[in-house]
Amino acid sequence: MKYKSQKVAYWFFALSMLLLILQITYGFIMGFARIGMDGLHDFIPFNTARAVHTNLLVVWLLSGFMGAAYYIIPEEAQQELVNVKLAYIQLISLALVGVTAIIGYHFNWWEGRKFLEIPRQLDFLVVANVLLFLGLILATLFKGKRRTTTALVLSMGLLFAALLYLPGMLPFDSQVTDSFFRWWVVHLWVEGVWELIMGGILSFLLIKLTGVDREVIEKWLYVIVGLTFLSGILGTGHHYYYIGVNKIWLVVGGIFSALEPLAFLAMALFAVNMYRKGEKKHPNTIALFWTIGSAIVSFVGAGLLGFAHTLPQTNLYTHGTLVTAMHGHLAFWGAYAMIVFAIISYSLPNLTGRKLYNSARGRASFWIANIGMIGMTVAFGVAGVAQVYLERKFKMEFMVVQKEISVHFVVLILCATLFTIGIVLYIIDFIKHGRPDNEAIKIIEE
Repeated sequence: MKYKSQKVAYWFFALSMLLLILQITYGFIMGFARIGMDGLHDFIPFNTARAVHTNLLVVWLLSGFMGAAYYIIPEEAQQELVNVKLAYIQLISLALVGVTAIIGYHFNWWEGRKFLEIPRQLDFLVVANVLLFLGLILATLFKGKRRTTTALVLSMGLLFAALLYLPGMLPFDSQVTDSFFRWWVVHLWVEGVWELIMGGILSFLLIKLTGVDREVIEKWLYVIVGLTFLSGILGTGHHYYYIGVNKIWLVVGGIFSALEPLAFLAMALFAVNMYRKGEKKHPNTIALFWTIGSAIVSFVGAGLLGFAHTLPQTNLYTHGTLVTAMHGHLAFWGAYAMIVFAIISYSLPNLTGRKLYNSARGRASFWIANIGMIGMTVAFGVAGVAQVYLERKFKMEFMVVQKEISVHFVVLILCATLFTIGIVLYIIDFIKHGRPDNEAIKIIEE
């Protein structure tokens, strides 16, 4: 740790780990309900569990992204954070808004808009929180001694993520218009600006872990940014057909969605190539595992599996089925969750001064979590294909089909248990590192 203000990143990472455990818990509630064990529905209805599960995914990842920014920007700008106290206030307010929303869902306090269930009153608090965060990050960046491409791409991704949240707050009487702008948030976040955030974090980690010249690594960022904007913006159109917009969007969206794997392929080739060119072998092998793994798994989950079911001829049958869940789980895991784990694994030894980055527990966490997630993806995929054929080819009733494919959720729960073991091992390592220590600065300097 080179700058004392980087310590605030630790607490954002801690919040993200706590929210991740909660998200997994609600995922299990949904899984058990799928196999008929729905006794918890008297207390937590399925729709509540689903809303909490999907919304916690967004919040814990955003917490991780914010922590990453608070760690990376001071180092890239060579400048202490302009106001550490305000950063802690932002952390506390983010946690309070998240907890309030989750509790509210259990009492039917929400908007009922898929993926954007958070009540309108809390929307304004979210905007205020993100504005404070951006103010701190951008002020630090522009006050700093240097402005690197890595820092600028990361900041641009975070800024655009904030701006694209606003269309989801616009009130419309028309369901079609409302859904049209809702996809600006949902799709353009995960298949647009979040890719810029991932690219910025990936670039920073590769610079630190491989020793390859910064200029070489940052040139790749321009390619990734270009591919992201080309494919992500128009690729949103593959959602529009299903909300009543002209069918031309099914074709446009399908074609440009098919280009999205190129951005993730570029990231994967970028990461592997930089690792091979690396002149030094960084001792933090766990961070390297998560970094290279993120680039490769995101290409498979977000790129190949996305391509497999967003082509118009296929998507007409798979849209809204468990095939979507197959793609979604591995895509979010590879592209965003794993890159958060990577930056945490890299930063913890520097924040705490405890070099626990080559432990058997850390390696086991990586492999067990990934094997569990791949197993979940396969279970979702098999169930989804069966659902497509039974519902949309053989015209069977939805609930009848759900009963027929429930056996696949037994496999899903077993794989989810394996995944959870990997996550628990990672969190144990997180706890073992302990809290940030100012002495870590001396260790780095020496």
